[in-house]
Amino acid sequence: MATETSVLAGVEPRSFWNHFEALTRIARPSRAEEPVIEHVRAWADAHGLPVREDSARNLVIDVPATEGRENAPAVTLQGHLDMVCEREPDSPNDPAEGRIELMRAGDWLKANGTTLGADDGVAIAAMMALVEDDSLPHGPLQLLMTVAEEVGLEGANGLDAALVDGSILINLDSEEDGRLTVGCAGSTDTWVHIEQPREPTDSGAATLRVTASGGLGGHSGSNIALGRSNAVKVLGRALREAHKAVPFRLVSLAGGKSRNAIPRDASAVVSVAADKEADLRSALEEATATIRDAYAKTDSGVNVKLDAADTAIDAWTEDGTATLLDVVSLVPTGPLAMSPDFDDLVETSTSLGEAVTEDGRLTLHSLSRSSNDSALPEVIAALDAAARLGRGELEVKHNYGGWRPNLDSPALAATKRVYEQTFGEPPIVTAVHAGLETAVIGDKVAGLDMISFGPQIEAPHSPDERVSIPTAERFWRLLVGAVDELSKQ
Repeated sequence: MATETSVLAGVEPRSFWNHFEALTRIARPSRAEEPVIEHVRAWADAHGLPVREDSARNLVIDVPATEGRENAPAVTLQGHLDMVCEREPDSPNDPAEGRIELMRAGDWLKANGTTLGADDGVAIAAMMALVEDDSLPHGPLQLLMTVAEEVGLEGANGLDAALVDGSILINLDSEEDGRLTVGCAGSTDTWVHIEQPREPTDSGAATLRVTASGGLGGHSGSNIALGRSNAVKVLGRALREAHKAVPFRLVSLAGGKSRNAIPRDASAVVSVAADKEADLRSALEEATATIRDAYAKTDSGVNVKLDAADTAIDAWTEDGTATLLDVVSLVPTGPLAMSPDFDDLVETSTSLGEAVTEDGRLTLHSLSRSSNDSALPEVIAALDAAARLGRGELEVKHNYGGWRPNLDSPALAATKRVYEQTFGEPPIVTAVHAGLETAVIGDKVAGLDMISFGPQIEAPHSPDERVSIPTAERFWRLLVGAVDELSKQ
């Protein structure tokens, strides 16, 4: 609850923020949502609301209509229970353990050194607050709370369509105030797996850690065209340039913490002849200067540093090291095409989100997106070519198509009316270059009329994530008004 000493004391709507603050004290990483599922179940039980659950652990809470609205069309409110649990390396807080420290900065709410979880805690909080307020009229409601959204929409993909009874669905996972979202990108996950020969390190060789950090990071869909550095790519570039001048062997390479976040940190361990350590340091400094210049206007904090590391027992060969660094260079990252339908919207992109070294194998995990389903095969072909050139293999999973806009949607028309009546101006109707569960749910439930909106959330999936408090109040008013309007249909 928002106490008098809480950073949210006095902020309205009080019930909404109380529920949001409670969620920040509950661990809810993807694929480990049990604590928040128990929290929601206890809340539903306390209000006498039945809960249904499918084999994927998605929840549906059935809410009866208010008096006089019993014959209105059923509306499903939808959001996801999990969150991206990113943290600064030196932060004592950790969302994965339910430790989020809230901070106010003017009209913005953020967390101290971690992701905030407004994506998508605002949805869960709004559903709970709306149901608790007996003064708000609505027809029959379903609260659909999905799991594992942040790891390939796994919950939505595993959804039992029989749970969804409504003919209208309002997704509450959009992140731009003043916009009604009617379409989104589809996506594909790929893993480039490369194995190269390893040999014992040379006697007397120095073992060093090379770290790329300081980048802004952010959402790998909505922030992909902002020119932000990708720490894995930055590290790979610096090492590849240095390797041309100074021979060394790569021991490991790792970076990124989430498939759908632009990596902020990455590190590699290298083995180099002791008498070449100074030369390697100089070569890395030269490469870093060039990289920093490339991002001077868009991500000026990016940096690469070299430190001592524990002695490595084995490493990839020099030829194997060159091959691995070539593959990191070849894996594409960034916007690839712009939308012909919406101004300034990316149509197709790909982002290298995670690098892992395990059992002598390097794995590069990318998330590729497009609102044009025909464009993704070419992106996958490029990733496959990188894998083959590295004498590795490509793994492909989590294919799902985009959500195609329906500008004749009755739900869109009703929500536009409410927006104009409430705020005195028309909303912007748009699509997003990100994955929304509407794409999957709409494919499972035929004829579902869908729309999405939310408050202003910036830098999701990064410790810089923040939500605008005034726009959260606007989001609440729009949701309350839309549910009321749709129950009059």
